[in-house]
Formats: sequence, C-alpha cells, structure tokens
Amino acid sequence: MININRDTQTYRVLVIAPAWVGDLVMSQTLFKILKKQYGDSLELDVFANSWTKGLLLRMDEVNGVIDNPFAHGKLSLFERIRLGFSLRKFKYDQVIVLPNSLKSAIMPFFAKIKKRTGFVGESRYGLLNDIYKLDKERLPKMIDRFCALINNGEKPKKIDFPHLNTDIQNQYELIEKLNIHTAGARNLGTHAVGIDTVGAHTRKIVAFCPAAEYGISKRWLPDYFAQLADMLIDEGYLILVLGSNKDITIGEKILQNVKTPSGIINLCGKTDLVDTVDVLALCTHVVTNDSGLMHVACAVGVNVIAVYGSSSPDFTPPLSSHAQILRVSLACSPCFERTCRYGHYNCLKLITPDVVYARIINKFAPAS
Repeated sequence: MININRDTQTYRVLVIAPAWVGDLVMSQTLFKILKKQYGDSLELDVFANSWTKGLLLRMDEVNGVIDNPFAHGKLSLFERIRLGFSLRKFKYDQVIVLPNSLKSAIMPFFAKIKKRTGFVGESRYGLLNDIYKLDKERLPKMIDRFCALINNGEKPKKIDFPHLNTDIQNQYELIEKLNIHTAGARNLGTHAVGIDTVGAHTRKIVAFCPAAEYGISKRWLPDYFAQLADMLIDEGYLILVLGSNKDITIGEKILQNVKTPSGIINLCGKTDLVDTVDVLALCTHVVTNDSGLMHVACAVGVNVIAVYGSSSPDFTPPLSSHAQILRVSLACSPCFERTCRYGHYNCLKLITPDVVYARIINKFAPAS
C-alpha cells in the first residue's frame, strides 16, 4: 500500500489500469496529459497487477501503485467492496477507470471518490458519474480513447508517446548475471559487452520478442527468427530472445535452428518485466510481434521493427518515432483471429527474414 501522508493542496488521482502490458504502457499517454494539466500538484496512483509495479514506477508521472488482488475474470464482489472502503482514507479527487468492465467500476464507487470517470462500457451508469459514450470511428486508436477521458470526450490535439526510464546500475548487473558480457565474443569480434560512463553499450545487439499472448496468428515464424539471427550474427550482432516463462519453448525452437548458437541467448523466463526494460535499452534494434513487449520497447526508445499479422496498427500502433511497421495487404487481413481460419498464415509468411534484415542493416529511417 502507498504512503498516505499527502499535501492537502495536491490533486489526487487514481487510475484503474488495464490488465494487458501493452495497454498499460499506452495508458501513460493519459498520465502525461494529467501531468500537463495539474503540474506539481498532481499525485497519481495506479491500481494494477502487482507484477507490473516495477514498470509503472519507471514512469515519471506515477507516484504509487496499489496492487490489484483480483484474479482475471473474477467478480469477487464483496472483496471489491471491502477494498473500496479501505481506499476512502486516501481521499482521491478523481478516479479514471480504463477497463470497460462492470466489475472495474465497483471499487471506486465504494471508495466514495467524487469524480468517477470512464466510458459507459458494461452499462456502468451510477457507478461512474463522469461518463462518456465511446465513438469508435471518432476515436479509432486506444490512446485516443484513453486521453479523451480527460479531454471532455475528445481526442487531444497532441498526445505524447510513453517513456520508460532506464536503470544503468541494473543494466550492469544484468549484463553480468545473464552472461551477456561474454556471449558470442569469438564471433562478434569483441571481448565483452560493457556500458561506458554515459550509459552507451559497446556491442551491436538485437532483441527478438517472438511471442504474443493473443495467439499464433500474431507470431512471426520461429524459423524466420532463426534465419534472421544467422544473418545478423554473420554481421557481428549478438541476439537476445526475450519473453516470459510461457515463451521458453519458442525461444528454444529459435535457438535449435540457428547455425551459430553461440551468438544468441534465450532469455525467456530469465528476466522480470522491469529487467526487460533495461535489457532492451542495450539494443540497437528490436524485432517484435504486435505484443506487450513491442510497446515496452517503443517506450524505451530503441529502434523497433514491428511485424503485424492478424492484428492492425490502426488500433494499437507502435508509439515511437523510431518504429517501423511490417505488414502485407491481404483480402483476409486484418482478421483479428487467434488462429488463421484458412490455415496458411500468409500475413506472416510473406514477411520474409531478408526484408527485416534489410531494415536493420540499412540506414534506419524513422517512421513518419
């Protein structure tokens, strides 16, 4: 729980965060607007899953995080009511409820927060009192919708991209702990990865983020990642494969098909979410599916190459001036299905490793 010794002049805001990592990162666009509106008087807390706490505290705008104890999809009505009562002592001036579910609006109501902001969602009349109807055509992107909640329901003229701070000391420790400092030195023509006094790394590193929680229709082929790894290792790059415990098998499949395995490390399951921020900051490029780690990489500020399959960047694009989108136009895409209804996955197969390789090796052109 967060500290409750607060200045009476502050404007206290609680944000009920989305569950998905990518959505959570994108919600920082809202935090940035709040900071511009209220300046130093803003005190912003976020109600979120405990494993995202470290990520949120890498955002300059966030003062504290309240752990969400509720299992995904569970109503837990009485527990939500009790937690709402316990939050009354914080005397929040406003709560902004980003999920559209009915259950996400229960706790703020019982916390007696005067201004309770959100979209109608699952008929949340009464639970929310600063409420908006969602016009998907007028607000096509998720960040448009988040930010409209504090702009009278309208898309702001300017939306700043998310930014996650890097911990240089933690980078040092991760380089040693994960053996990044010695991996592939023979192939890469250098003796070690290091960080100089201004935080710059001393080796060309590319991160692969081959997973996507939604389903295989959003995942570029592991064989393609392996082929790309071979091309890049020959050019002197070290490859780091990033993901959670669930992605260890995908990482191993990539390594099994790489010709020079000493030039690639499978870090899936070996870093927590906040450590991933510091690992990504070591990289020159990140090759990723449309996933939570794509949004994390964009917020870190590295060059991102985002491969889109069944999903669309029209709704959740990579939020960075250093990102490029790769997708193919097919009659069946975007379908937003978890698996390909036709079984061919051409939206992914037609984006070949040589195309991605060229984007990395050639002079990087920032996205417009």
